[in-house]
Amino acid sequence: MNQILIGRGEQPVHLWGALANRHGLVAGATGTGKTVSLLVLVEGFSRMGTPVFITDIKGDVAGLAMAGESNQKLTQRAEQTGLLSYTNEASPVLFWDIFGRNGHPLRTTVSEIGPGLLARILELSDTQTGVLEIVFRLADDEGLLLLDLDDLRALLTFTAENRAEISTRFGLVSGQSIAAIQRALLKLEREGGTMLFGEPALELTDLMRTDLTGRGIVSILSADKLILKPRLYAGLLLWLLSEFFEQLPEVGDPDQPRLVLVFDEAHLLFTDTPPMLRQRVEQVVRLIRSKGVGIYFCSQYPDDIPNEILGQLGNRIQHALRAYTPRDQKAVRAAAESFVPNPTLNVAQTIAQLAVGEALVSTLQGKGVPIPVEKTLICPPRCRMGAITEHERAAVLARSPIGGKYDQPINRESAYEILSQRAEQKNKTNTAPSSDHRRQEKGVISDLLWGTGRRQGMVETLAKQTVRTIGSQVGRQIVRGILGSILGKK
Repeated sequence: MNQILIGRGEQPVHLWGALANRHGLVAGATGTGKTVSLLVLVEGFSRMGTPVFITDIKGDVAGLAMAGESNQKLTQRAEQTGLLSYTNEASPVLFWDIFGRNGHPLRTTVSEIGPGLLARILELSDTQTGVLEIVFRLADDEGLLLLDLDDLRALLTFTAENRAEISTRFGLVSGQSIAAIQRALLKLEREGGTMLFGEPALELTDLMRTDLTGRGIVSILSADKLILKPRLYAGLLLWLLSEFFEQLPEVGDPDQPRLVLVFDEAHLLFTDTPPMLRQRVEQVVRLIRSKGVGIYFCSQYPDDIPNEILGQLGNRIQHALRAYTPRDQKAVRAAAESFVPNPTLNVAQTIAQLAVGEALVSTLQGKGVPIPVEKTLICPPRCRMGAITEHERAAVLARSPIGGKYDQPINRESAYEILSQRAEQKNKTNTAPSSDHRRQEKGVISDLLWGTGRRQGMVETLAKQTVRTIGSQVGRQIVRGILGSILGKK
């Protein structure tokens, strides 16, 4: 059946595959069991035949690649939750890492990520973002591919050199804004962000694979280093969300999702997000359901998610929140109010008293109506609950079906090469007139020295003068000789 057993309250609590594309939220304080709930969901989707993309912040999600170890505690938990035929097993996994250390390199091109998200990654001002928009428009008009940061840097240099003409065509481009963008690129490069941009770029179909047994492959993005660069992390996830929305066809409401995206530390997606970008995300979350894609956010507090988006998340798993501060107390009230009331349960009080591995769960049932919230004991996952070793990770990567496709970078002709060739040709063109000029000067000097058909040259003139001078001197000597002999002088 297309359903996932999440756990058991007064009765078993399931997530139905036909309603899983209505999105969801897993929330709770640190150490309350959010990761275990995520593992149960991901395993359930994989066994259902639905591929999953999930970010791994702490390294423990990688345990999906290894079978767990049975013990009395897990077996007892399986019996308590009604999990029949509980056996430990691994899920089919692909590892990804934009830095290429803990997985296949995950790349996109500068053109694909676009000026809006790139400006957010680079932390540009509105004015600088406008200049970046002009640079991208210029690339389109000139037919220049923007694949990596070298391409973008070359185009920025070209823009700076032709600033007056480009400003006339597209709007004012200031040298200060270009310099600020170039400095931001240097910062991104220093942090290792250049690894994200280039080819071969990710093909979304490789995140939508199933194995030979029909199980959905789980793509795990290693994000333990990436999370230290929150703008880059958020920009990557928002790009993925947008790409799936734009490329996938409409399928209506399938029996199960075609793909599930799980975003941990979801609050980073919306921190300092420009209003236009937030509206775009809201639109994507609302409409991507009809493309068979489910999105599951994971964060500490429900109010980390904007209300417009939170209202689209029909399946909720709420772990404990400790109401120690006014901020926590407000979050508890907000979480309690977001559930369908249960007459037998004081939700606000229960949230603060939940034990590790317990959660308040409300899922969509029937015609998409959420069931009243239930206090639920979460099922144990079948995989390892914890990190894997480097040797185990290397073994998974070695048998990956896509290693040969992404592991080696490709550098084809793009904006950097084309603009470099143009600059070289321009230099040659500039030097050619100089040679002609020198030849012209040489011709003028030759004519001056040797003369032309219409006038004599300096050499001929000097020669004649010399001959005349010599003739005059010889003549004078002869005259003196004659006079000397007449006058009797020697």
